[in-house]
Parts: sequence; C-alpha cells; structure tokens
Amino acid sequence: MPLLATSSDAAAGEQASSATQKVLAHHLGAFAKGLDELMRDYAATSVILTHDKQYRGVAEIRGFFDGFLKSVKPGFWEAFKINAQSVDRDVAYLVWEAKPFVNIATDTLVVRSEKIIIQTFTAA
Repeated sequence: MPLLATSSDAAAGEQASSATQKVLAHHLGAFAKGLDELMRDYAATSVILTHDKQYRGVAEIRGFFDGFLKSVKPGFWEAFKINAQSVDRDVAYLVWEAKPFVNIATDTLVVRSEKIIIQTFTAA
C-alpha cells in the first residue's frame, strides 16, 4: 500500500523549513557580529565536516571559525555573494563565492531544535 502525505505532514515540513530558514538567516548575519554570536547556532553535539577534517563539539567548531575569521582578507566580505540557497525541512544548502578569495563554496546545514547539528563545508 503506498504511503500518502497528509496535511499534517505538509504542515510539519513547512514548520521545519521555517525553523531552518531562521537558523540559516541568523548564521549568515552572525559573521558580522563576531565569534560568540556565530557559536549560538551550534550545540555541544554539533559537527562540521570538511574535505580534510571533522570538527566535533563547540570547542573544535569555535576553533574552526576563529581560524576562518582571522584568515579573512580585506575585501572578502564586500566580495561575498550567495549564488544559490535552498531549504527543505531541516536541511539548508548554500552556494557562495567571494572572488578572488573563494571562487566557489558550498555549505549544507542540518538543523534540529534551532541548532546546526551537522554542517558540511567545501571551498575552491
């Protein structure tokens, strides 16, 4: 027997998408406010996955973002541009650039209980 989506399923999906969009918007705005504000988006069990390392928990994630923020060159934020953004339930996907510093980058966020639980990141 095929499974059918109900209106309550659709409402739950819309509610999850709205919560994920809210966390994504806060996350993007937090870069301008500093490391402490950025860290409000993460939980003790959060993980960031990159091509060469996994950052587990708030201490390691804080170190990841501290290094990133300290490495940003003048003109980076002025060059920052979102090329694509999509949210579906608890997943947000972002494609961005900051040329000539970053030609292309992607982030995928999994949001639960208003926190980024899993994030993937890659840049070229």
